[in-house]
Amino acid sequence: METAIIISSFFLVLFAVLALYDGVYLHIFKYQLHNREESKTEHITHTLRAVFFPAILYFLFLKQDNHTSFVIGLTIVLLDIMVLGYDAFIEKDSRQFMGGLPRWEYIVHLFVNGFHFASIAVYLSIRLTFQNGEIMISNINQSPGFFNLLIVNLLPGTIAMAILHVFLCMPKTAHIWNNFRAKINCC
Repeated sequence: METAIIISSFFLVLFAVLALYDGVYLHIFKYQLHNREESKTEHITHTLRAVFFPAILYFLFLKQDNHTSFVIGLTIVLLDIMVLGYDAFIEKDSRQFMGGLPRWEYIVHLFVNGFHFASIAVYLSIRLTFQNGEIMISNINQSPGFFNLLIVNLLPGTIAMAILHVFLCMPKTAHIWNNFRAKINCC
């Protein structure tokens, strides 16, 4: 079990780093998708996924002793997968202003989502067991302290990113960000 926790943690860290680069730097800072009419729907899908991720961290990964939380977490993962599919479907039209999605960014998306769902899949391999045709949800309260520490430390940043995405969906608060962004002349 400890090896699987380490692997899941590794994938979570890789996901967090790439998601920060892709979601904040590329989507919000560089391309400013929230300001482009043709990209507003894509920004909404990113906002939903930004809201889902801290909920997944909390309900699926952190609340390990509660089956209801686990089911809520799994439900959010399924919603996340559906929104991801829709996001991928609309991305071509959303990125017409830049000649479509650059190949390198497409590769970043493959890795960021691969790490995201790999961390979840490895974690599910620990929590779920199959016995006599039934699915059993294991409590793993004994997981290494560093795993819980990682989740607790990821939560504030993921919540901040979710709030930023939500604020950028609203014209009044997006205006505040746009004024701040206009003062930065790099990148």
